[in-house]
Amino acid sequence: MKHLLIALVCGAAAAVAAEPRPLVIAHRGASGYLPEHTLEAKAYAHALGADYIEQDLVLSKDNVPVVLHDIHLDTTTDVAARFPERKRADGRYYALDFTVAEMKQLQVRERFNAKTGAAVFARRYPSGKAPASYQISTLEEELQLIAGLNASTGRKTGIYPELKQPTWHRGQGRDISKAVLPILARHGYATKADLCFLQCFELTEVKRLRGELGWQGRLIFLIGAGAKEVDGTDYAAQVTAEGLRALAGLVDGIGPAISRIVTWDESGAAKHTGLVARAHAVKLAVHPYTVRADDLPKGCPSLDALHAALFRDAKADGVFTDFTDRTKAWVDAAR
Repeated sequence: MKHLLIALVCGAAAAVAAEPRPLVIAHRGASGYLPEHTLEAKAYAHALGADYIEQDLVLSKDNVPVVLHDIHLDTTTDVAARFPERKRADGRYYALDFTVAEMKQLQVRERFNAKTGAAVFARRYPSGKAPASYQISTLEEELQLIAGLNASTGRKTGIYPELKQPTWHRGQGRDISKAVLPILARHGYATKADLCFLQCFELTEVKRLRGELGWQGRLIFLIGAGAKEVDGTDYAAQVTAEGLRALAGLVDGIGPAISRIVTWDESGAAKHTGLVARAHAVKLAVHPYTVRADDLPKGCPSLDALHAALFRDAKADGVFTDFTDRTKAWVDAAR
């Protein structure tokens, strides 16, 4: 039995180690080309060769995990026109107030400013002019799509789900983690040998996932550009050598904002913080977010310069990107 356990552990480690590095993670799918988090954007990201595809998750009124970046619906759908009376006192439309059946009536658009209607990324998919119909999908639907594409293409693209605002959900009487984990397990995502990274910005929830909820798969702690998270997490403390050592006993890696790894001065020169090296010293993977060809970090002279700073210089283990093809092309050329 002892030898069997050792073999299983070694096999799991080998499966993880066999993955390409650095990883190309499709941020909300092929979101540079199609409305984010639609099944069409996920299918295109798969076709473009993403190693992993991200799923941001929130709960519906009927407690179903749906794939949305926000707890609100009014910046990516036509909810205000279809259900004008369903907004809360703050004027926002919350996914938690709609059943999946009601959400399926909405049309997903390219992200826009809810007050002005202007597209956040002006040169992306022209949702206001195109007749195509895009819908919100459930986590279950997306996992089925990726499994089907993996089977039909012979590729092994992984998933990268994020638990959005667990503290807020609990304040609404819901538990997003308890809703998501059984679905992941049912689809074969439960151990570190499986092609799945589970991610969250809230350290209290990350600790709960490992402890109370017993998540045994790979886990990524996301680190925002700001000072603190809503659960009180102090991000500045987490990126120190001491903070990273503590994280190493809990998670498999970190997902920091790009600005925590590198910034650029007025001359276009890159200034590295050393975060990746500190994380690697305690064997944590680093997957920064987000590469956008149409929204480069302040002072960064080009997309090529951004890729070089993250991969060649900082040696990040992967990156979230809106432009799977362009990041993959750079990575493939450098591998």
